[in-house]
Amino acid sequence: MKLLVRVIEAKNIPPTDPNGLSDPYVRLQLGKQKFKTKVEKKTLNPSWGEEFSFKVDDMNDELVICILDEDKYFSDDFVGQVKIPVSKVFEAENKSLPSAWYSLQPRNKRSKNKECGEILLSMNFSQNYSSMDIFCNDDAYSTKSGDITPDPPSRTSSVPSTFPSPLRQEDSVFSKEEKFSQQKSLACRIAQIFNKNSDSSSNASSKYTDSLEIPETSRSEVSDDKSEEQSSSLSFEEAMKLMESKDQGIETPSNLPGGILIDQLYVIAPAELNYLLFAPDSTFPRSLADAQGSTDLQVGQWKFENDGKTLKRIFSFVKAATKLLKAVKATEEHTYLKADGKTFAVFSSVSTPDVMYGSTFKCEVLYCISSGPELQSGEQCSHLVISWRMNFLQSTMMKGMIENGARQGLKDSFEQFASLLDETVKRVDSKDMGLNKEQLLASLQAEPQSDWKLAAQYFANFSVILTVFMGIYVLVHIWLVAPSVIQGLEFVGLDLPDSIGEFIVCGVLVLQGERVMRLISRFMQARAQKGSDHGVKAQGDGWLLTAALIEGTNLAAVDSSGFCDPYVVFTCNGQTRTSSIKFQKSDPQWNEIFEFDAMDEPPSVLDVEVYDFDGPFDEATSLGHAEINFVRSNVSDLADVWVPLQGKLALACQSKLHLRVFLDNTRGGNVVREYLSKMEKEVGRKINVRSPQTNSAFQKLFGLPPEEFLINDFTCHLKRKMPLQGRLFLSARIIGFHANLFGHKTKFFFLWEDIEDIQVVAPTLSSMGSPIIVMTLRPGRGMDARHGAKTQDEEGRLKFHFQSFVSFGVAHRYVTSII
Repeated sequence: MKLLVRVIEAKNIPPTDPNGLSDPYVRLQLGKQKFKTKVEKKTLNPSWGEEFSFKVDDMNDELVICILDEDKYFSDDFVGQVKIPVSKVFEAENKSLPSAWYSLQPRNKRSKNKECGEILLSMNFSQNYSSMDIFCNDDAYSTKSGDITPDPPSRTSSVPSTFPSPLRQEDSVFSKEEKFSQQKSLACRIAQIFNKNSDSSSNASSKYTDSLEIPETSRSEVSDDKSEEQSSSLSFEEAMKLMESKDQGIETPSNLPGGILIDQLYVIAPAELNYLLFAPDSTFPRSLADAQGSTDLQVGQWKFENDGKTLKRIFSFVKAATKLLKAVKATEEHTYLKADGKTFAVFSSVSTPDVMYGSTFKCEVLYCISSGPELQSGEQCSHLVISWRMNFLQSTMMKGMIENGARQGLKDSFEQFASLLDETVKRVDSKDMGLNKEQLLASLQAEPQSDWKLAAQYFANFSVILTVFMGIYVLVHIWLVAPSVIQGLEFVGLDLPDSIGEFIVCGVLVLQGERVMRLISRFMQARAQKGSDHGVKAQGDGWLLTAALIEGTNLAAVDSSGFCDPYVVFTCNGQTRTSSIKFQKSDPQWNEIFEFDAMDEPPSVLDVEVYDFDGPFDEATSLGHAEINFVRSNVSDLADVWVPLQGKLALACQSKLHLRVFLDNTRGGNVVREYLSKMEKEVGRKINVRSPQTNSAFQKLFGLPPEEFLINDFTCHLKRKMPLQGRLFLSARIIGFHANLFGHKTKFFFLWEDIEDIQVVAPTLSSMGSPIIVMTLRPGRGMDARHGAKTQDEEGRLKFHFQSFVSFGVAHRYVTSII
């Protein structure tokens, strides 16, 4: 028995897109039979007019009709649904429900949108075939060895509701089309012989004609099946080539706002890295599942959907149990957003419905693979960036807890991902890229410019030209006219304006002359400041910092000319280096090198400030600033880097500086021993050098560079609302705290140079008789560690309270000696 469902139209669909509209389509399901309509773009009152046919085996089944909003890159949004029992249609008069409006219901009662719109439907069971109908429509069923094979649901565009549409078959029904066209005349003649009534024969003939026309409208559905079968039969390489041929300059999607999980260069071609991560026969996903303890891994085949526009697959596994969560099944839907042979973008939507509140959110991850810089060896290089975000399907009070848990889980998972990938593919380091300090710095040559050329460039503007023209005009006028008669308050040597017009002209001349004199003064002062710090060699032995300023881009224009006169100031450990001034440039080229004198301790931060030169007597305007944190960055990654500037003007213009920063230690491997020996005198006790394993664990715990070494650590309590027991770690550049309470980790660190004041508070009952060390940071500093601060004052100073030390005296001496 066949159930025909006609989806006509819908109205008052709630908007789901930012433009206030939707891209709705209808999905129908009866048992295991599923189908969907075409997508209506940018409308809240869509019209489909499509008909579907389902095979009914159980009258207790429900027909579920859902409206969803298509999303090109992410998972489709749920709009509303309606459920209709099959028995309701069967028990109706003539086994048919006429066209009627059905109210759409939300997915559950907790959904925000209660009004989901209405949908117009009509349903009926198909009438029995006559013997002539069956004869003329024997393609409605596919027979094999005498058995009738049931057909999956099909769709037609314009078919009378009283006549059953032929059903789409897995085997190609239309391969017999030529045979049917030859049988048409014969079938009509037989109909005339067995049916004396001409009307019945004409009806049979018309029905037969309809049966031939209906597959014409359904042919697209069969072709869809063929395309799906064809896509499943395509190899991964063939699918990538097909995606590359369909690529029409689609932009690479930007990183998701949740944060960056991996940002690394690898010595491998982008296409090969894409194959390693996403090919069905790749061993990497299985190796990763074994490393993470995941089981029941099922890797689906890539299939084309939406008429071959998107390439998707399903990837599922059972995630290993943790101390707080049992083993749960996770399902990932991978979708290729871009694949042009050089750049690949794969969007992954991860659902875990078995966890608590799992139906309210999905975790979304974006993999972007692009070509990296050229390597010295000539090998290809790939840049892998993995970002994430949380997509909450429903509002929940546990949003913050879910997001924090997901962040920590993703961080741990992708640390294992990165470790396994490092074992499989070599990372790019400074040697591979040929980032040799001497070679890179030798290639930089400051562009020499003559003073006359700079002057011509600086003074070639409308204001100066107008002033010179007015001056010449006045001088010619004085030469042509005769001396005027002394009158009024004038006397010999003083000639006053004789009219309002002359007074205004004199005022304009004075103002323009004053402006030109200021320009000349600024130019002379700027030429005196010729970037004298460029090329000055560093002095001393220790940590040598070298910064190469190459160029800037999109610097804010603050002058009336639409340009600026930028220069850059570098500051590190109290030392300042200043670049030359570039006149009338928004994209200046410097190619200047600055070296800082040797420092006994490794520097923590290099401050970079860009100013616009406004003359010797005016305050310079800041065009933006940046901070290069050596503690949070790997020095090798700074050998060639674009640094985005911060500040209102810089953010508005998206200003950037191109820098090359090098940090070298001229003392070799004795720097740690020498530093600890100096501290022993201040602390008053011997300090042992920590083992390489201990230093490595310390660096991994806080994400520190290899040159950072642990001095000592102490057990203490961090005082917030409630005391939290953990360990306080001290190194040459940072002070860090780590606690792990039943799997809930608290971790932060801040720089010693960010500390403004350290105070010792008398013991209290809550500190168990131990004094309290209160560390106050400078305003606006250490914001990454604010979750560990007890208070924050009005000026933005964070205060950290550490108490309950086992040996307060020793801990206090270490802190005061380092600071």
